[in-house]
Amino acid sequence: MRADRLVATLLFMQTRGRVTAAEIAAELEVSVATARRDLEALSTAGVPVYPQPGRHGGWSLVGGARTDLSGLSAAEARALFLLAGPTAVSAEAKAALRKLLQALPAPFRTEAEAAAGATLVDPAGWGERMKQPPEVVGLLQEAVVRRHRIRFTYRSPGRGTRGAAGATGGDDERVADPWGVVDKGDVYYLVAGTAKGRRTFRVDRMSAVTATGETFERPADFDLDTAWGQVVGEVEGMRSRTWATLLIADRFVWVLRDHFGRHCEVLETLADGRARVRVGAPEARDIARTLSGWGAAVEVLDPPSVRAELGRIGAELVHLYPARPPD
Repeated sequence: MRADRLVATLLFMQTRGRVTAAEIAAELEVSVATARRDLEALSTAGVPVYPQPGRHGGWSLVGGARTDLSGLSAAEARALFLLAGPTAVSAEAKAALRKLLQALPAPFRTEAEAAAGATLVDPAGWGERMKQPPEVVGLLQEAVVRRHRIRFTYRSPGRGTRGAAGATGGDDERVADPWGVVDKGDVYYLVAGTAKGRRTFRVDRMSAVTATGETFERPADFDLDTAWGQVVGEVEGMRSRTWATLLIADRFVWVLRDHFGRHCEVLETLADGRARVRVGAPEARDIARTLSGWGAAVEVLDPPSVRAELGRIGAELVHLYPARPPD
C-alpha cells in the first residue's frame, strides 16, 4: 500500500540522511520511478524533503538525519497524515501510522490524528458492493517481494489465441517469475517472466497458485511502471482499431468522452455549434452500437462501415417496431 511506502520512505531518510531514489527503491523493493513519485508526493504535501542535484546529490530532510519524527512541524505532520491516512486500509499500514503518531510531539498529535481521519476513500460506486481484492493477490505480492517462482492454472478467453494482456490462450498450467502486481480499476494483473519472455496475466483467471520452492532474480533493468505502460499501450491500441469521424452538438461532447474515454478526440468546433469528433473502438459495430441511441443527434461522416452498421441497426428497429399512424 502507498501509505506503508510513504511512512517507510520517511523513516528510511531519517536514519540515512541523504538518499537517492535508487537507494529507496532497493530498500523498499519498488521501481525507481515509484520511489521518485513518492518523494515528490511527500515534498508536494509539505513534508520537508528536498532534492540536492549534483554528483553526490540525492534527497534529504531539512535539518539532516533524525531518529524520530520530533523534527516535523505541526503543518508538516498534518500534511503527512492527510496524504497517508486515506490510503492506510491494511492492518499493517494502520499500525505504522499509529507508531508514527506516537513519535510526534504531544502538541502535534491531535491535529495529525484528525488529519488521518479527515478523508475517507470509498472505492464502491453508487449501487455497487465494496470490491475486495482476490485472496490470491496477497500471495502474489509476497512472491514478488521474496522472489519466489510460482506455478498456477490459467484460464484464457480462447484456446490457441493470444490474450489482450499478452498471455497465450488456453486453460493450462503455467510457471512464472512474478515481477509485479498491478491494480487497474479493481482488476488485478500479474506482470511476470516466463520461458517465452515477459507476460501479463489477469489475476481473476489464475487458480491453484503455489510456490515452486525455487527463487529467481528479477532483471536489473525491469521497471514495473515502464512495463505496464507498454501493456496499456498495446491493449489500448487493440481497443481502438476502428476510428469514426462524426458531428455532434458541442454541448454533448462530454457525453461522448464519458462513453469512449481516451478514444475520443475533438478535432474542431464549427460555427454552427457542432463539433467534429473522432472516436475509436475495436470494431465498427462497437461504435455503431454506442451511437445508435443518439438517433439523428449524431451524424457519422466516415468510415462507410460504421454508417452501414448504423443503417443495419436502424432497419432492424424499423422492422421490429414499424411506425404506426397516430390515432
